[in-house]
Amino acid sequence: MLFNIPNLLTLSRIFVIPVIVGLLYLDGDGPRWLALALFILAGVTDYFDGYFARRWAQISPFGRFLDPIADKLLVAAVILILVDVDQITGWVVLPALIILCREVLVSGLREFLAQANVGVPVSRMAKWKTMLQLVALGFLLIGNTADPWVALVGEVGLWVAAALTIITGYDYLHAGLKHIVAEPPPAPTVKAKPAPAPLAEPSRPGR
Repeated sequence: MLFNIPNLLTLSRIFVIPVIVGLLYLDGDGPRWLALALFILAGVTDYFDGYFARRWAQISPFGRFLDPIADKLLVAAVILILVDVDQITGWVVLPALIILCREVLVSGLREFLAQANVGVPVSRMAKWKTMLQLVALGFLLIGNTADPWVALVGEVGLWVAAALTIITGYDYLHAGLKHIVAEPPPAPTVKAKPAPAPLAEPSRPGR
């Protein structure tokens, strides 16, 4: 079933992105806190969609395809908006850039390996990396509306997440590199079939 509960939870992370973006452009503290609440709910669905899919035996190719995409879209959108509203500034832009570049690299690698029928499983460290990204971005979402230490925690968390991003990105690249540089298998040689001998004309009886 395509639209089961786990897949709907995954889709909700995509549908909530424009709402969070719109709230960050509104004035006042209320929209920031509401954006944080929606962001937290979206992060919670990242756990429960996989949990319910395994518990109810509803793991599907569509869910496996959509889950990492929803995570990347949510993280990338929030990072870009926080840069635009000057919540991520200065040197903190660097870990944000590292995270975005890594996501593009891994997505391209997954697409290449999928064409070669090679799966790239998500490692445990990659899951911790995603969780740390969500936590750091959550602190940054309310950075301007709370005490200064809140934004500082978010910035430090983003640096740590960027470090894990580099490590996991290298792991994925190292795992897929042998398939990228592998020589293609030689084409099988097809032996030409001998031409059939011409049929002899039947002898005509003498007159």
